[in-house]
Amino acid sequence: TGGHTTEILRLLSCLPESYSPRHYIFADSDKMSEAKIRSFEQKRSERFSNSQFTLDRVPRSREVGQSWTSSVVTTLYSILYSLPLTYKLKPDLILCNGPGTCVPVCISALLLGLLRIKRAIIVYVESICRVETLSLSGKILYYFSDYFIVQWPDLKEKYPKSVYLGRIV
Repeated sequence: TGGHTTEILRLLSCLPESYSPRHYIFADSDKMSEAKIRSFEQKRSERFSNSQFTLDRVPRSREVGQSWTSSVVTTLYSILYSLPLTYKLKPDLILCNGPGTCVPVCISALLLGLLRIKRAIIVYVESICRVETLSLSGKILYYFSDYFIVQWPDLKEKYPKSVYLGRIV
């Protein structure tokens, strides 16, 4: 949502044309991301003539302020919803940056890999605003991502598996 979408679009603006098609997945309650993505893709299509993308909405796994117990149920529902979508898309790479929506999608991709259907590379980029601690999504995906990128040196010290590249968004 909002800031996460802006960050991911900044990252995507650096990718070459070969990263196509792009499949955007965002929460069904997200009111801003679709317009931001469409605007970004419109500008991208001016640079790259064969620019392809899709948009998909999934149930939000956890709302801000939602209790931990009820978020387990909504996260499981979001995983069940994400699994057929991930199966249909069979991504080579998942690039995500923190909203709770990315956790069910990444878990779905991990399940497809475990079932030897399709293995996706998961690249998690922790938000620039996470200076001293990881987000909840980061704490979960730290253990499952192929590449875990942080943007502050203190986080690299606390999380040795992470990759520190400086500020990238």
